Amino acid sequence: MTGRDDIILEFLDESGAILNKKALEINLNAEDAGISYSTIQRRLPKLKEAGLVELVIEEGTWYRITDRGQAYLQGKADLRDEPEPNA
Repeated sequence: MTGRDDIILEFLDESGAILNKKALEINLNAEDAGISYSTIQRRLPKLKEAGLVELVIEEGTWYRITDRGQAYLQGKADLRDEPEPNA
């Protein structure tokens, strides 16, 4: 996990939105998060593998935060202690 991952997860959690990578970049940059599209493109699959976000719509790759992702943000899930779910 990186600091950028936390920013992505926090935005998805606070917005409650289902976003694709480009929409996520636009919204994060509107909030001066300073996360590039290439970073989002690289990190979202990792967050999905960890079970912190899920793919909602296959066409266009739209993502939302999972219950596990929310638990991680609240300090209720330690990723080191939990096995990763099957991707």
